[in-house]
Amino acid sequence: MGVVIVAAGTSQRMSGINKLFVPLRGKLLLTWSVDTCQKSNLIQQIVLVLSDKDLVRGQKLKEGRGWSKVTLCPGGARRQDSVRQGLKQIRNCDLVMIHDGARPFLTLNLIEDGLKIAGEIGAAVAAVPVKDTIKLATDEKLIEKTLQRDRLWAAQTPQIFNFDIITRAYNNLAAEVTDDAAAVERLGYKVQLYMGDYRNIKVTTAEDLALARIIAKNM
Repeated sequence: MGVVIVAAGTSQRMSGINKLFVPLRGKLLLTWSVDTCQKSNLIQQIVLVLSDKDLVRGQKLKEGRGWSKVTLCPGGARRQDSVRQGLKQIRNCDLVMIHDGARPFLTLNLIEDGLKIAGEIGAAVAAVPVKDTIKLATDEKLIEKTLQRDRLWAAQTPQIFNFDIITRAYNNLAAEVTDDAAAVERLGYKVQLYMGDYRNIKVTTAEDLALARIIAKNM
């Protein structure tokens, strides 16, 4: 299996701090997920997509941490542009896993569980049931509808796909999407959810980073 780790964001909501290179229990945030993929016997290739300004730093990390499976790749303006660039680097893999570098707490179990489903269905997405009551609102913040909570899931990464399906999805993608499953859904393919992990948070804000430091102590 090939992996694309998307880490070319600008950390706009982190007050000028590059979240990917923030220390988290003794190692940089980005290294957590890459280390996990490097350790997995199911993964043969890792494409790490970074912004242009982080490529030199990424190369030093690759050499320093012995990431023998890693290939570095410059990203694009949007997340979907970065994924598209990463997919172009994947070689001889029937399945490809896409993961956000800002989700440090990727586990081998999340990879294995998703791989089993993707091998059968062609598309698998880690997700967790929503705990809060979700309101659909108008532009004026008036409640339009209360959604049925027992059918709502919060999508995470990893998201694992048949290589032909995900490349076709991105090659035909005209609209902007917020995750890879949405690109596949637009082509009419079925995507199956599987149980993710509530600890598998995406670090977007300073509050997320504070929570990540607490989670890291118990990982």
